[in-house]
Amino acid sequence: MFGNLFEEDFSFISNNHCEKGKKSKPRDSEPPAPRDFTNLSGIKNQGGTCYLNSLLQTLLFTPEFREALFSLGPEELGSLDNSSKPDAKVRIIPLQLQRLFAQLLLLDQQAASTTDLTESFGWNSHEEMRQHDVQELNRILFSALESSLVGTSGHDLINRLYHGIVVNQIVCKECKNISERQEDFLDLTVAVKGVAGLEEALWNMYVEEEYFENENLYRCGACDKLVEASKSAKLRKLPPFLTISLLRFNFDFEKCERYKETSCYTFPIQINLRPFCEQTEMDDSEYMYELFSVIIHKGGCYGGHYHVYIRDVDELGNWQLKALGDTENAKVVENPLVVLKGILSEEESKQIPVDQLGQKLLEKKGVSWNKKYRKEYGALRKYLQNHPHIFQFSPDENKVGLKEKHKIPFKSDSQGQDLQSPPRKNDVQWNSEKKPTRLRDSSAGCHWFDLNDSKVQPIKEKDIEKQFQGKESAYMLFYRKSQLKRPPEARGNPRYQIPEHLLNEMNAANTELQKKRAECDSANNGVDLHLHLSSCYKFHNGALHPSLTWKESVVDLTIDRRKTLGDLRQSVFQMLESWEGDMILSIAKPLPAGLHLYQILDGDELTLDGIGLADGADVFVWNGKEVGGTKVMTGPDHAPVVVNVLRLAEYNEGGRGQHFTESQHVFSCSTKLGDLRRALAPLGGIILKNGSGPDKEAKNWEVFHEEDMKETVKSVGLTDGCSVLILDSHDQSENNLCPGNLTAFTYDISWLQVKNYCRTEEEEKHVKITATIETVRRLIVQGYNTANDSCLRPISGNGKLLSPVPEDYTVKEAELKMGSLLGLCRGKAPTSTQLFLYFIVGSDQNGSPEMEIVVEETASVKEVSLGAFKSFCPAWVRSAAPGELCLRPVHHFKSH
Repeated sequence: MFGNLFEEDFSFISNNHCEKGKKSKPRDSEPPAPRDFTNLSGIKNQGGTCYLNSLLQTLLFTPEFREALFSLGPEELGSLDNSSKPDAKVRIIPLQLQRLFAQLLLLDQQAASTTDLTESFGWNSHEEMRQHDVQELNRILFSALESSLVGTSGHDLINRLYHGIVVNQIVCKECKNISERQEDFLDLTVAVKGVAGLEEALWNMYVEEEYFENENLYRCGACDKLVEASKSAKLRKLPPFLTISLLRFNFDFEKCERYKETSCYTFPIQINLRPFCEQTEMDDSEYMYELFSVIIHKGGCYGGHYHVYIRDVDELGNWQLKALGDTENAKVVENPLVVLKGILSEEESKQIPVDQLGQKLLEKKGVSWNKKYRKEYGALRKYLQNHPHIFQFSPDENKVGLKEKHKIPFKSDSQGQDLQSPPRKNDVQWNSEKKPTRLRDSSAGCHWFDLNDSKVQPIKEKDIEKQFQGKESAYMLFYRKSQLKRPPEARGNPRYQIPEHLLNEMNAANTELQKKRAECDSANNGVDLHLHLSSCYKFHNGALHPSLTWKESVVDLTIDRRKTLGDLRQSVFQMLESWEGDMILSIAKPLPAGLHLYQILDGDELTLDGIGLADGADVFVWNGKEVGGTKVMTGPDHAPVVVNVLRLAEYNEGGRGQHFTESQHVFSCSTKLGDLRRALAPLGGIILKNGSGPDKEAKNWEVFHEEDMKETVKSVGLTDGCSVLILDSHDQSENNLCPGNLTAFTYDISWLQVKNYCRTEEEEKHVKITATIETVRRLIVQGYNTANDSCLRPISGNGKLLSPVPEDYTVKEAELKMGSLLGLCRGKAPTSTQLFLYFIVGSDQNGSPEMEIVVEETASVKEVSLGAFKSFCPAWVRSAAPGELCLRPVHHFKSH
């Protein structure tokens, strides 16, 4: 319908964002929120439609407009139910507007939707997202509505309420002939730039006269010649509702760009329009108007947000301001324009130095300009320069004063008397240099609300002053005649004058809303509980386990979280008709070991929400003592913990590396570590903890010392999945001497196995020796009671003895890994200046035994040959001449 009337795109997105719901289900499935404490409904923003919302709320709170709209029945407008029928005469725009108004008045929802209305306009989704100008929309909406009402009793609805007439006259100074042109208006557009307020703007438009004189003469139609003349405009007909659009947006021809005028522009709550009218002889009440709506624009000329201040004429809303406490008496920052004008008007001299003006401000207000106003308004001199229509500087710009008041003569009345100023009884001050009409402090009869899309909140009338200037300021003003009185039955009655079919529709809609809210409330407050029946469980290995399948052992129950524990107990009794004896409900939690019981639910008068019963909770139903004849310990201190127990596997000569055996055991959190050791190592042993799961690196192991044996599983930090390493021993003596393999455990969590090659017994036993890394060999020698002429030699995976480890090496320097197998052998380990060599006799590498020799690095090949010869030959052979000997390298091993 609107075509391309809104070419300029204010691509602004409203600040009102949809809140994210806590539920995973879509918000569309939830009913709209009810009205808040104001009992007024907002309007949803479709995406940049705040301009439309502000205008619609203004029309809604124009009682005469909405009642005239409601007076049009289905016999004139048709029915929306027939809108799809091709032959039906349905006036969709007024019908959708009626329905929207009825929803805003009666439907219990926080915000109404304008989707159906905008679709009746013919807007597509792209147009809905565009930001339009509210002043232009006002005219277009009236035009669209007027076109829709042609042929009905409401055809003149817009003209009746908003139509006015302006007459432009040119008076010939010679023949007194009057040439006039009449203009109709639905709203008045007034200037903002260079004007102090609305009254001055109206004065300039409808009181001041333009003169044709000197070289600029007027050709009079009656005189048929160029003559001096005067041109003026007057309001010939005043509408019941006066709409005023403020020209906040201007064009800077120097910068070739638009800008928003943010200077101070005052407007009164009550205004007398007599001085601006053609006919002035009527009673004062005919000219008095009261402000009832202010549409506000926040932002710049290329984008912004609209909201509206509205006076609730019929007192439909609940106007209750929140307690302000001591802030009521707090100082309100005064308008600096008013303060400076007041100071300058008291001066006898026409102008005073700017510095002196700042000093007088300090003396009068007790605070300097910089401290009170500079942050918001800038420097004093710059502020004065930005208001040239009020302040006048001396030529050198060192002094400032108020501009001289303009004396504008009125045209004579029919008796020839000059009207120098409006009658004092009007109590309206018209000169722009004087203060605007003061706003009322009393709340009686002036209930104002700020309607900002979906949000509605009460405000004070004096809050309107905040919209005189700035980036957020008044953009459209709506006045109503003071003569328009509302009937007593309309006060506080939103159903007043609404047709019966809309009342029935809203009643049905409210009933459906209540039903949906109840269902949604029940769904949102419902908790799903899993009831575990003790008759279907058995207790073993430290936890509860179902005797049957999980599905057969659990009963699901949904209940309102606002109900009491007593209600829950009663519901369970009803489900389990065969239950006998006491019924105890306990919070249960599935753990790796099985189901464990925590606190008992107690206090039947408490709500389920109050006791913290969460959605999806597991509840165990039992007698509170035993399950299947077994006593069950409850609470977090008795929670079962699954521990992964590792043991060293027997060393296999043909294997590679060290292996572990693993098994899982369950212990209570309260189990003493000593009891755990007795259970896992009856003959004693060392326990190591690994908190890194499957990682068995040495750095991750921690030893439990003897003093730790009094601690509990919980206190030492053993949790589900933790691993412990058990190093068993047949005797708890650290110095027990046994042949066979020896496990050496060091304080930095490294451990080694040592096989004793210094003994000949076939029986082999494991012996634990606690030692530091540096003293491993010494302790092993002492433990085996072996002579000092021994050394430690790593054993490879295939059982071969490798080069001895030098005694001055640490385990780390020797690159021995955790679990490495060492052999305790006779003989000294080579020093740092010696070499450990393997050799064989003869040329058959596979058939000849491999032999060993230690030589100095500086030894010659001949000396090495002789040493090798002597090491394997008998003494009687060595006494003979060695004969022809040579060395051929087979393997070469340098000492570590």
